[in-house]
Amino acid sequence: MNALTYYSRIATLICVGLVSTLQALAEVPDPVAYVTNQGGGVTVLNARTLKRVDEIAVGKDPRGLAVTPDGHWLLTANQGSADVSVVDTTTRKEVRRIAVGRNVEFMRISPDGRRAFVTYEPSSEGGPPGKNNPGKRDENDEKDEAAAEVAIIDLSQWAVVGRIKAARETEAIEFSPAGTLLLVANEGDNTVGVYELSTLKQIRRVDVAPFGNRPRGIKIAPDGKTYVVTLENSNNLLLLDAGFNPIKTVPTGQGPYGVAFDREGRYLWVAASRADQLQVFDARTFAPVAAIPVGKRCWHFSFTPGDQKLLLACGRSNSVQVIDPQKREVVDALPGYKLPWGVVTYPTSVGSLDAPR
Repeated sequence: MNALTYYSRIATLICVGLVSTLQALAEVPDPVAYVTNQGGGVTVLNARTLKRVDEIAVGKDPRGLAVTPDGHWLLTANQGSADVSVVDTTTRKEVRRIAVGRNVEFMRISPDGRRAFVTYEPSSEGGPPGKNNPGKRDENDEKDEAAAEVAIIDLSQWAVVGRIKAARETEAIEFSPAGTLLLVANEGDNTVGVYELSTLKQIRRVDVAPFGNRPRGIKIAPDGKTYVVTLENSNNLLLLDAGFNPIKTVPTGQGPYGVAFDREGRYLWVAASRADQLQVFDARTFAPVAAIPVGKRCWHFSFTPGDQKLLLACGRSNSVQVIDPQKREVVDALPGYKLPWGVVTYPTSVGSLDAPR
């Protein structure tokens, strides 16, 4: 073999190796973010470039949403059509609807990936009772006295296989570290219900009224030792220990709702929606660290995969605000949304609606 042939073969091997490497990289899809629009469908973003990829038509007024662990299915809780849409993420097409009940809102997929839990209010007209005048009962209040429920959807059957009777106006839900218990925030009667998932029976009822008013968001710390409950109308949050005992309250900005710890559990992020702020607290001391000015009615948020950015759905600003978590400032505002409500990603990131399994 002469030198020319030798070096020609080496060059060929190098080229083949480069092509194989590029092909392998090309087979790894970019991460995506899904945003529900109450005034439309679901917006799909490239979570790396933040460019809009697609719009998915689902049921009416989608709010809560979740992605299955394998990323194949996207589920949306559709308040207006009283159902859950199932979307094939490979085709980005809705493939079925699952009837649930009136005023479907919040959704989480169980840690084992087998079931989706969806809150709804079968007797409610779709808003907090007497919200325009908290001291006066209106004609809808009597309807809202009835208990709300949590529908359980089996993801292998795509059917509702059980229902948990909760309390008035169920809102956020969370799971215990072992995935055996379900926590439900009931904003209408100022309680947090704790349910055993094996029996669907309530085993604990935490009265938060001595500490604040209208529990909405709930999230467990990464170490599994603390639950945080946002109390919207008293502008504070309540800490519960692993046994669901109240520990302390922490003041927040007005109207706290969405809440999440960062991946390492160093900071707690809280969407203070009526203050138009995204707040950051030290997760050990709960001392305030930052208050980031944001848009109107910003309820839910998610970090992007890799945690380089945080995406915040701001409903009344019709935008998704992009926050740099290190600088703790808004670096972009993505326009063109229609009352955005929630955001999740795949691969799953830390956020107010989801958590890595």
